[in-house]
Formats: sequence, structure tokens, C-alpha cells
Amino acid sequence: MSWLDWFKGLFSPKPVTRDVSRLDAPFERDASDRPPDVVRETVATSGPLKPGHLRQILRDARLLPKGKRVYTKKRKRLFSALEARRFFSTAFRTRNRNVRDLLPDEAQLARYGLPVWRTEEDVATALGLSVGQLRHYSTHRARERVSHYVTFTVPKRSGGQRLLHAPKRKLKAIQRRLLDVLVSKLPVSEQAHGFVTGRSIKTGAAPHVGKRVVLKLDLKDFFPSVTVSRVRGLLLAFGYGYPVAATLAVLMTEAERQRVDVEGTVFHVPVGPRVCVQGAPTSPGLCNAVLTRLDRRLAGLGRRYGYAYTRYADDLTFSGDDVGALEKVRALAARYVREEGFEVNAEKTRVQRKGGRQRVTGVTVNEGLGLSREERRKLRAMIHQEDRDGGDAKRSARIDGMLAYVGMLNPEHATRLARYRKPRGG
Repeated sequence: MSWLDWFKGLFSPKPVTRDVSRLDAPFERDASDRPPDVVRETVATSGPLKPGHLRQILRDARLLPKGKRVYTKKRKRLFSALEARRFFSTAFRTRNRNVRDLLPDEAQLARYGLPVWRTEEDVATALGLSVGQLRHYSTHRARERVSHYVTFTVPKRSGGQRLLHAPKRKLKAIQRRLLDVLVSKLPVSEQAHGFVTGRSIKTGAAPHVGKRVVLKLDLKDFFPSVTVSRVRGLLLAFGYGYPVAATLAVLMTEAERQRVDVEGTVFHVPVGPRVCVQGAPTSPGLCNAVLTRLDRRLAGLGRRYGYAYTRYADDLTFSGDDVGALEKVRALAARYVREEGFEVNAEKTRVQRKGGRQRVTGVTVNEGLGLSREERRKLRAMIHQEDRDGGDAKRSARIDGMLAYVGMLNPEHATRLARYRKPRGG
């Protein structure tokens, strides 16, 4: 080779093979999938999403790193304009680039018995919507002309105000449909007793009956701590691809918004992150699923020290007979809660000992499930007053409800109380 040929070769393009394998099971892209005259590359698209997990990495080839290319013809279009606008919109934004190109893992979805939705079209069909209608409700906008939620506050029993977001009629119907076909099928821990079919405050309180000490903890800002990114990550872990997981996460979350008047036009502008809001039908089930790992860690902590553990929504309860281990359980539980991205509300932490009243989710658990003696005396007084003063429809209905509640918790107590009530003539 002459020096002139060598010099020309410095400026001529050369084919390059780029290996961007990230896992142990790479595969070579088929030549038919590449635009004309694009250099060949080897890209990993299989393996577990996390070490020890069953969810596999399946990647969208259109979004994989392309490396250096040499073109001699017009570049092949990989996305339509509509697809590109949707995929690179605010609703699909994420800091984790390793999940943006994930495709569904159908084997993982089958393991959990979840519906197999590969695309937004599949989701829209399952919900009885067009793709346009689905995207109308599942797009995060920096300003909304019409909000999909009615926002209001209610007073808290402990003081202050609780912010509620009630979805409007059409969105509420969509979320209820999602609750039936998806959220209700998400796995939850054995320790979760709130918003779970077949469980109640009775099943949540029963493990704590007759224990020497009861420790009650409360999660601070429970619903607002479950953000859209956590919901999306949960759905990705269960096997959904990124477009479907991102769409569902936005559809089931909302940001706190503020009304802003701009030249006579009212906009609803977000002033915080999208989160699971109190008022959406899907929020309790999603939060239960997100807390599954925390529940298992806390249950393991309880077993280590001989304590029982249950959770009802954001109320965590431990109980046991080893009073000396109480402080260790409290400290470690708070640490586990922080490690899972939540915070314990120190102001609501309570320790209830055998000598005083022990209550779990409003149920007395000192010796058996039911109302306290004082509450049963008050109910007996109400029954006596009803018999003495005559029937009052509103009061009678309230007594009926209270007796039914006592009967659910402790049928023996309900039978004794019912004896004080005289039969009402028909």
C-alpha cells in the first residue's frame, strides 16, 4: 500500500461492529430489522431484571443503542409521528433509562394471573375505550383546562384537614374497571387486612388478643408517599412493558393542583408530584401491593422477637409478651419503614400495656375481641332509653347497627346485649 492510499483510507468510512452486551445471554439483531447499510451490533435482551428475580429483560429493538452507523440510503423511520410524541411526552418521562425500552414479560404476567396487555391498544380495549380516550385520561399535563378530579378537605379526628381527590364520573368508572381487572389481582401480604376481600378489622385485631404489650405505629403521609414512579415500577416488576406501565400509573395517580387565572382562562397547574390520592378507587389496592415487601420484613422482625404483626392501611400493629424486646422492635420497625421509602409518624406511636385498655383499629383486644366494658354499658343504656321512651326510627337504626357491629366482633357479647331489648310490635 502506497502512502497515498493509506492517507485516503483515513477519510473513508469503515464498517464497525459494536458489542453493547450488558448481560450473559446476548443475541444478534437480524439484518432485516436494521435500516439499510447500518452497522451490525450485538445487544443483550434477556436475563433477570434484578438479581434473583423472575421478571426477564425484553427490550424494544427500536430504542436500543445504535452505535456508529454508515448510511447510503434514506434512513428508515422507526416511530410514527404520533408514537414518538406519545413515547417522549411528559407522561412517559423517567430518570431510569434502563426501563424505557422494556417490553412485556408474558410469562411473569401469567405467574401472577394478571391480564396480558402488550400495548396501549390492549389496555383501551380492556377498558372499553378508544386509544384517544385512554390517552386523554392518562396524560400528565403541566396545565389542565378542566381537572379530572374534584378536590376538597375534611377535618381529621386528630386535628387539621385531610385532602381528598374524588375522580369525576367517567374517570371513576375507568378506575373501578381497573380495580376489577387488574388491581384486585395484584398480590398482597398475609399481614394486610385493610381493603382486602375476606379480611377486616376483626381479622386484623384477632392476632393481638391477650398480649402483654401492644405497639401501634402509623405511616406518615401514607398515600402521598406512593408516587407515580413507584406504581410504574411495581407494574414493570409484575411483567408489563414500559408504555403500558407508564400509562396505567398516570391513569391511577394525580398531582395536587392549583387554580391559576391567565388572562381570563383558568388552568389547573400541578404543585406537587403525581401520587396515589385518597378518593381514587384504585389507591388502596395499589398501596397494599407496594407495601408487600415492607409487610414481609416487619412480619419477620416480629417472629424474631415473638411478636405478632398486622397492618390495616397505614396502621401498623405489633403485640407480644416479651416487654424487654419492645424498644428493639420499635427501633428496627422504624428503620425498615425508612428503608422502604416511608416514614413513621412519631406523634401517633402508642404503647398499650396489659393493665390499660388495648385497642387495635378501634377493637378492644385485652381478653377478647369486642367493645370495651364502658362502651357496652353505654349501648345497654341506649337500649334501656329506647324501651322507656318509645320507638324512634333514627335511634333504633343506630342501635341495630351497633348490635350488628358487636355481633361481627363477638357474637356472645351481642347476644347478651340483645336480651335487654324488648321485642318491638309489628
